[in-house]
Amino acid sequence: MSDAILRSPLHDQHVALGATLVPFAGWEMPVRYSGDIAEHTAVRTGAGLFDLSHMGEISIRGAEAAAFLDFALVGRLSALALAGAKYTMLCTPEGGVIDDLIVYRRDHDHFVIVANASNKDVVVAELAARVQGFDASVEDISAEIALIAVQGPLAEGIVARMCVRGDDDIRAMRYYSAANVLLEGDIHAFVARTGYTGEDGFELFVGADEAAAVWELALATGAQDGIVPCGLSSRDTLRLEAGMPLYGQELTRDTTPFDAGLGRIVVFGTAAKPRGDFVGREALLKAKVEGPSRVLVGLVGDGRRAARAGYPVLDDAGVAVGTVTSGAPSPTLGRPIAMAYVPAALAEPGTVVGIDVRGRREDMTVTALPFYSRGS
Repeated sequence: MSDAILRSPLHDQHVALGATLVPFAGWEMPVRYSGDIAEHTAVRTGAGLFDLSHMGEISIRGAEAAAFLDFALVGRLSALALAGAKYTMLCTPEGGVIDDLIVYRRDHDHFVIVANASNKDVVVAELAARVQGFDASVEDISAEIALIAVQGPLAEGIVARMCVRGDDDIRAMRYYSAANVLLEGDIHAFVARTGYTGEDGFELFVGADEAAAVWELALATGAQDGIVPCGLSSRDTLRLEAGMPLYGQELTRDTTPFDAGLGRIVVFGTAAKPRGDFVGREALLKAKVEGPSRVLVGLVGDGRRAARAGYPVLDDAGVAVGTVTSGAPSPTLGRPIAMAYVPAALAEPGTVVGIDVRGRREDMTVTALPFYSRGS
């Protein structure tokens, strides 16, 4: 495999907009345009436009595609409705997280999986190994697809106005569902009402050769609503406020879904709705029964110094008992926030713990996740 840096189909648009481009998961992607706080605030109050074309898309087809995904992933994908979406995970036989995924059902025998950019090749290889014995195929279609997201309270109106046909489908769409629409310019798009910001929003799957036209259409259509191009930096603070995990930080092969407080996505089945075997079942059932020895919690500080990923969490005696996984000043709350793994005994909301911020203790208070909820 080549080590050459990859560029989004929207690279020229990012350059023209003056974006700061950085290497990310093998891609050159925009980290910011106008500024982190301005972009973050635009998504919370209006609308932001994101290029997510670095994400991986994997097509699963075949008569046994649903049965295969039931075996390969921790969720029951056979129960997913047409045009539905589900958040799930690919786990090791030991229960560790290989990647967290969103799966879309395009047809009875056709699913599309969206994987994190840094894990795409690993996910493809793991699925290809697990598909043996099933009448199903695994195909990496990432190079064919561009993924563009419109996020924020004004996103619905913008995406609906982008449509020539299907605008009613956009407005009627439930969270975690999708629809096929026709955009201005005779562009077919598969549009999902999902997102990674804690706001209402839509993700548009279009052909890579049509990405520039869709990006420009979104900017033009959203101009009356003040739509703002947004980079990776604001996306990270938005998802942190929303308490959403990031692979490589909150999720790793050394964590189970139960460690991360996401055990609800693991479906073991019941007597009324039995489920067959799936990879990691025994290890995950043990993790559920025993409960996690460490818990992912939210932390809120009163000072100005932010906890960052990797900083130690300290108990009252100053002993390191946990680790910060993500942290930043919250533009919405105006306070430092973080997520961290701590012992179960320190996970109760209201508990005060210390954070070693470059050699100085900063107290933060354990709080329930998420830090921010839309409409609250």
